[in-house]
Amino acid sequence: QVQLVESGGGLVQPGGSLRLSCATSGFTFGNYGMSWWRQAPGKERELVASISSSGLSTTYADSVRGRFTISRDNAKNTVALQMNSLKLEDTAVYYCKARNLDRAYWGQGTQVTVSS
Repeated sequence: QVQLVESGGGLVQPGGSLRLSCATSGFTFGNYGMSWWRQAPGKERELVASISSSGLSTTYADSVRGRFTISRDNAKNTVALQMNSLKLEDTAVYYCKARNLDRAYWGQGTQVTVSS
């Protein structure tokens, strides 16, 4: 049974930091590219950051580049998103996604709220 379970969300003030984690099981983690997406109320889901299966290649949305860092641990089957200098507009539900050529899996999401 494939599982992706996000954790680490919460309420934080502008300028603060959070670290999201996605624990996975049920598939061969090292064969999948991983990514973090987010969806704010009334908006479409958008790609935040991605990392290749090896971890050697990463990409970021322009809106988070320089503030967020994606990483993965292939020994622990986890992917993380370190979020610094958070802004009000980073408020959203954050999802992790696993993808290879044949299939994709999503987690259930974790809420991040940036508010003063």
